[in-house]
Amino acid sequence: MGALPYRGRFAPSPTGPLHAGSLVAALASWLDARAHGGQWLVRIEDVDTPRCVAGADQTILAQLTACGLVPDEPVVWQSRRGALYQQALDRLVAQGLAYPCACSRSDIEAEWARRGVVRGRHGELVYPGTCRNGLHGRTARAWRLRTGYFEQNQPLPSVDWSSSAIQSIAPVSTDDPFAPEPTDPVIRWVDRRLGPCHQDVAAEVGDFVLKRADGLWAYQLAVVVDDADQGITDVVRGEDLADNTPRQILLQRALGLSTPRYLHTPLVLGPNGEKLSKQNGAAALDTGDPLTALNAAAAALCLQQASGPLATALAFWADEWGRVWRAPHAATAASVRSGATPTIRTPSPDPPRNTPP
Repeated sequence: MGALPYRGRFAPSPTGPLHAGSLVAALASWLDARAHGGQWLVRIEDVDTPRCVAGADQTILAQLTACGLVPDEPVVWQSRRGALYQQALDRLVAQGLAYPCACSRSDIEAEWARRGVVRGRHGELVYPGTCRNGLHGRTARAWRLRTGYFEQNQPLPSVDWSSSAIQSIAPVSTDDPFAPEPTDPVIRWVDRRLGPCHQDVAAEVGDFVLKRADGLWAYQLAVVVDDADQGITDVVRGEDLADNTPRQILLQRALGLSTPRYLHTPLVLGPNGEKLSKQNGAAALDTGDPLTALNAAAAALCLQQASGPLATALAFWADEWGRVWRAPHAATAASVRSGATPTIRTPSPDPPRNTPP
């Protein structure tokens, strides 16, 4: 199979403007594309419309432009792509890999309580499979992927993580220590930064939602369909999204799609030691001095500080990034992988106002 041209993407949710943490992911994805001579796309992930803030998408695009991060193709909005998601769901239903579910969150919790299982404070609310064999007269609320069936019947391909990022996905090899056995329920993959990863999706997540009870498309289905439709070969995103990867790999295989390579970047922490995010009051990115903002993001990625015109700084970082991440076994890459999560200290936000969650 021939090499596929590199295509990466940055996919922010318009729940507010970019902050220091989201700039790290944007810069990393842009640098990886440039270091490999590839294309960099921007996709606005506004499928969860109740959480979206009016005008935030345009603010994000303006912030990226101010930082010199301009996409190579027109921007795509998920909210305009419902027909593609419906086609994917219809295909899964026809294959017997998706089914309707009548359960609410309280129903799931009640079922586990009935079985005497206590969920940890921050533990995943694993779906117990109540509707897997039919609704039994109840009304469907959502649609779920039948994970257990698929994991046991469809071995996944492995990715040669040490190769160039533009190498195509390799089929399963019996010589690959990460290749699953046909009946192995554990999804295994190799992240370019985190190394070997695995998850038993059926046991740790359960049959997850593809279309929500409120009629909106679930993130997992939308992102898998969009990555395939846009020909994405490499996903570079924040480490907080790493646990989505096995679910997305399952969906890719269920739909007969290629699996991209993954690289999850270090998290940016706030003054309280928690991940910097819009939900915990992260300050909007100040693009009045874009080079200062980019230098902070570069530091989080273990890149050197740069000066001069913006274009010169970006070219400098792209060259440095290429020396590290085009040779994953190099000592420099190893030091980035094993290093502690960098922290960008940001000013404490103003006390929250009485705004809806």
